[in-house]
This record gives sequence, structure tokens and C-alpha cells, in this order.
Amino acid sequence: MAKKSIVARQTKRKALVAKFAEKRAALKEAGDYAALDKLPKNASPVRLKNRCQLTGRPKGYMRYFGISRVMFRDMALNGKIPGVKKASW
Repeated sequence: MAKKSIVARQTKRKALVAKFAEKRAALKEAGDYAALDKLPKNASPVRLKNRCQLTGRPKGYMRYFGISRVMFRDMALNGKIPGVKKASW
């Protein structure tokens, strides 16, 4: 489990990115890079990091499911993800 402060920071960044998305797009289209510099650094979508929705783990993230590989395996083995089962051959 990631530290709660790290998860909270990520949530705050997501909110800032959503808040400034339209303004950033308009400034980029206009080519006004001086005004883009004055926006908060955390308003840039590049600063977001994919994290597991359940644990906040940053590594082993599976984009399709939105969770880490560890939680994916645990949930799949418990039958909590529809249509996913352990392969055997």
C-alpha cells in the first residue's frame, strides 16, 4: 500500500489537470507559451503517474483494468474480475 500522502498528492494533481485542461488547450492552440508557464506545474498532464486504484502502487500498472498486477492476480484468482481465469495447459 502506498503512503496516503502520495495517493492524496496524485488525487490533487488529477483535479488540477481537469481544472486547467480547457485553458491549457486554448493557450497551446494560440501559441502563448509565456502564459502556459504561469499556470501551476501540477496542471500539466505529464506530471500524472498511473497508480493502482486500490493500493496506489505505481509499478506493474495494468491500464486496461486500472489496477496493479498484484491486485489483478489476487482478484482474478478470487473470481472478482469477470471473464478472467488462470491459464492452464
